[in-house]
Amino acid sequence: MDFSLTSEEQELQQRVRRLAEDVIAPIAEEADESSRVHAGLMSILAESNLLRYCVPKENGGYGISVTNLCIIREELARISAQADTNFIMQGLGSYPITLGGTPEQKAKYLPAIADGKAIAAFALTEPDSGSDVIGMKTTATLEGDEWVINGQKKFISQAGDASTYVVFAKTDPEAGSRGLSAFIVEQGTPGFDDSKRMDLMAAHPIGEPRFENCRIPYTNLIGEPGQGLRLALGTLDTFRTTVAAAAVGMGQAGYEAALDYSKNRELFGQHLSDFQATQFKLADMAVSLDAARLLAYRSAWLKDSGQESVIKEASFAKLFATEAASRIINESLQIHGGAGLEKGARIERLYREVRALTIYEGTSEIQRQTIARQLLRE
Repeated sequence: MDFSLTSEEQELQQRVRRLAEDVIAPIAEEADESSRVHAGLMSILAESNLLRYCVPKENGGYGISVTNLCIIREELARISAQADTNFIMQGLGSYPITLGGTPEQKAKYLPAIADGKAIAAFALTEPDSGSDVIGMKTTATLEGDEWVINGQKKFISQAGDASTYVVFAKTDPEAGSRGLSAFIVEQGTPGFDDSKRMDLMAAHPIGEPRFENCRIPYTNLIGEPGQGLRLALGTLDTFRTTVAAAAVGMGQAGYEAALDYSKNRELFGQHLSDFQATQFKLADMAVSLDAARLLAYRSAWLKDSGQESVIKEASFAKLFATEAASRIINESLQIHGGAGLEKGARIERLYREVRALTIYEGTSEIQRQTIARQLLRE
């Protein structure tokens, strides 16, 4: 089993690493402490053509390879959490259109997302339904040739800055999992208010869109009525693996910070890295990073190789990598001691930023439940 990157993938990795270190790093702290989509970052991502990796070739992109998405997320997350968010949301927010959209929908929305002229959002979660998708309360009722949407979403990344939203709503409340549908809602549509923002422990462009008798054309339906859950799960099945790659990038940053600090911090007449307790921490970090990276890229390779579903493998990767990154960054902060608590320190920002990864796109508990169900079916 050969999981080494191809020459093209290695070239992409080096290109994104240089971009992140040379161009993004100088504005990373400013962007990462902002609760708005950072215009400078979006311009960098657009001008470097990275956003095109989120869109199929026939719609102005480079084609969607999960391995490429993982490479890009790992390198961006190592330097800037918001750069990672801005990049992957173009894919997550547009993939239902890629999966089930009409040729007209794809032609209208995907090229603008690929070149950064439009910002995408994925509106699934609600105040009372995150993991319990079927429990959502937002409804879409057909009146003539229009859908009328009512309800509220929460924890929607890029809300308030996005121009194109994929919104999930109940079109048949009695049909259970077959009663959800997906729609395209444009910013500025009457009855759609995306102005309410949220403040999280780590700054993040995120908000609570609301719908009050929001009318959209029938043609804004993605696919057929009742296909919403299939489109949502198909999107998450593709992108969940990339969360693991982002976690690896953050974990790598935490490990590098610990390694550098411990080799330069002197106390009791020697370097911090000379103490066995520190060496054990560094060893555990390195092993966890390697294992997480292998799980992430195995899942990506399987998906790109044509395996119909990578539900189990993606959950393996997401569960292990996000929890490993949390441990690594926690231990890195411990190695930094008081210096790691100071506001503005890279490790302090990482400590706040990494926490969300074990929650969004399926909590660790949901990943364990998913894995167990797959094992029992087998």
